[in-house]
Amino acid sequence: MTSDPRAERTRAKLRRALLDECAHRPLTEVGVAGLVRAAGVGRATFYLHYADLEALAVDACADVVRDAVDALHAWRGRPDPRSAPDALLAFFADLPPHAPLYRALLSPGGGGPLGRVLHQDLRARSLAERELAGAPESPLVASAVAATFAGVLADWLHGLVEGTPEEIAHKVWRLLVALHAVPWNGSTGRHSSGASGGGG
Repeated sequence: MTSDPRAERTRAKLRRALLDECAHRPLTEVGVAGLVRAAGVGRATFYLHYADLEALAVDACADVVRDAVDALHAWRGRPDPRSAPDALLAFFADLPPHAPLYRALLSPGGGGPLGRVLHQDLRARSLAERELAGAPESPLVASAVAATFAGVLADWLHGLVEGTPEEIAHKVWRLLVALHAVPWNGSTGRHSSGASGGGG
């Protein structure tokens, strides 16, 4: 997408309009005609920026991906292995208002269009930080971290995993810490104890 300020303002209008619409009805009941009227743009303008409503919805929810990635990397120093960082607690606490939209884009198990973006971004961040720290089996653990987080998040949003936002944040954190507690290099003393192997 272009970085032209006018184009970004147009996309911002469309994103806001979609979030407003989805606060009152499912994504499947939102139409392009009504959406562009609410955003104050033309139908042709919509298709200039987005292939369809799903593409707009994923873009509108992109902040949840960035917030998730940042929340899992927000700690400094040695993390508490049992208590989630404040940023991760805040991330889960902020999800319920838009949960129906997230559920439409994030299928159980962590699939769906938003799930793919979430997995990609989480894996890339974790892989980069583990490699920087010299942690063992970086690609394997980065994939496991991304799949675990995206899968549990999706299943929780779909009601397959029970817990309050605070409870699920702590449970997810402990799962990720456990992934890094495994002696991936075959020894018992050389591994990173953080939830992302040196911040990731």
